[in-house]
Amino acid sequence: MNPLAESKVNILGINEIAPPIHKISFFNNTKPNAEIIIQTIYAHLNGIEFILSEKPAGAPASQQELKTADKGDIVILALGDCGSCVTWLILDAIRLEKKGTATISICSDKFSSFARKLAQRYGFKDLRIIEISHPLAGLKKEEVEHKTLSIIPKIKNILNIS
Repeated sequence: MNPLAESKVNILGINEIAPPIHKISFFNNTKPNAEIIIQTIYAHLNGIEFILSEKPAGAPASQQELKTADKGDIVILALGDCGSCVTWLILDAIRLEKKGTATISICSDKFSSFARKLAQRYGFKDLRIIEISHPLAGLKKEEVEHKTLSIIPKIKNILNIS
C-alpha cells in the first residue's frame, strides 16, 4: 500500500501557536541521537517549562504517550531520519494537531520531502517540519549538537521568541 497514494483530501489547518509559550513538550521517538537534539534545543530555550515524553521508534504513539506529550503549549517531535520513523513521527504530529496542539516535527533533510508529502496527503500541507542535516545516526555527540544549533533559530522564529 502506498501511503502517498492519490486520493481526495480535506485540507485541514494546523493549530496556531499562541504566545506566550509557557510549556514545550519534547516528544522523543528514541531514534539514535534524538535525545541529543532535544537536549540541545532545551539548552537554548530559556524561561520555558519543558515536558519530556517518549515513544518507541518506528511505531505509533499510544494514547497515553500522546496524552503525556499533549501537556505542552506546543510539541516538538524528534526524530525522523528513515522511512518508518518519519511516517510515524508525522502521523503522531497529525494526531496531536487534530487534538488541538500545535507541533513542530524535526526530520532529516533526506526525508523531509516524504514527510511533507505524507502530511499533505492527510490534509496538513502546512504541518511545521524543520529539516536537520542528514545523517544523524552514528555521529558523535558534538556533531549532532552542531547540526542542531543550525535549526534552533528556525525553532525560535516559529515560537516567536528570541
